[in-house]
Amino acid sequence: MISTPQIFWILFSIFILGAVIFDLYLQGKRKKELSMREAGFWTLGWIGLALFFNLLIYFFLGHGKALEFFTAYLLEKSLSLDNLFVFLVIFSYFDLSVISQQKVLKLGILGAFLMRAVFIFGGIWVLQKFDFLFYIFGAFLIFTAFKLLVRKGEKIDPQKSWFLKIIKRFVPITDDCKENKFCIKNGKTLCFTPLLLALILIESADLVFALDSVPAVLAITQDPFLAYTSNAFAILGLRALYFFLITLLPKFVYLEKAIIALLAFVGFKMIFNQIYHIPLVLSLVFILAVLAISILLSFKKTREDKNDFKLLT
Repeated sequence: MISTPQIFWILFSIFILGAVIFDLYLQGKRKKELSMREAGFWTLGWIGLALFFNLLIYFFLGHGKALEFFTAYLLEKSLSLDNLFVFLVIFSYFDLSVISQQKVLKLGILGAFLMRAVFIFGGIWVLQKFDFLFYIFGAFLIFTAFKLLVRKGEKIDPQKSWFLKIIKRFVPITDDCKENKFCIKNGKTLCFTPLLLALILIESADLVFALDSVPAVLAITQDPFLAYTSNAFAILGLRALYFFLITLLPKFVYLEKAIIALLAFVGFKMIFNQIYHIPLVLSLVFILAVLAISILLSFKKTREDKNDFKLLT
């Protein structure tokens, strides 16, 4: 396993613990909705911290490590945008208030930190023990991209979740979430609220996303420090990014196509890297190009649809 000075692990652990506690403390005290302006401020703040951390890596670990971190962070940030669509669907299905959404996301992100740590360290260990798993992980990412491609706009329906069906069969459920609690007593019976059901679905969705994103980041770097820190910084800004983009998400009509392209590229990279090493700079350029093209085409499509609507009216 690639060795990183222990002091870096200690300092980052202190930072990440402080950042999470700070975020949770703010959310615990917040009694009003997070505005788009505030969310934008926090989003820029988390991105700025990630870039500052990248600068520290450049000075202390060198240009190569800094490039690995930045590419892995950009890839994880891109893939996390797909999570936001699922979050939006789940929250809309349970009709949760923005305050309730913040509470669910707060705990959901804590779970994401733990899952990413297990998957990353476990993934690096098995890849170093069994080289052939690069081909399996690569094939899995390509299969995932193909499955998304042939989905043809099929909507995600939380009601069809087998996990949710099992819970509803064996556990009392209430529609009351006025008190913003995960469980409430209905007489002598303890009932699950929509808040807890939403949290369960968020965590199960993140588990599925981890199966895609962790192999993807391991195709960029197998340094456990860079793999985990890039994931951690991407997750830290996810809550603020959700509330910043909540009204803009439907306008990114080509985002899913970009996710498909990135997953397929990383999958092929994992497979063919065993034969020919694809330069990291090329990977970074490809990720930036795909994101830029998808955003530009999305804005163009939105503008065209808006003009067509004006003509009809």
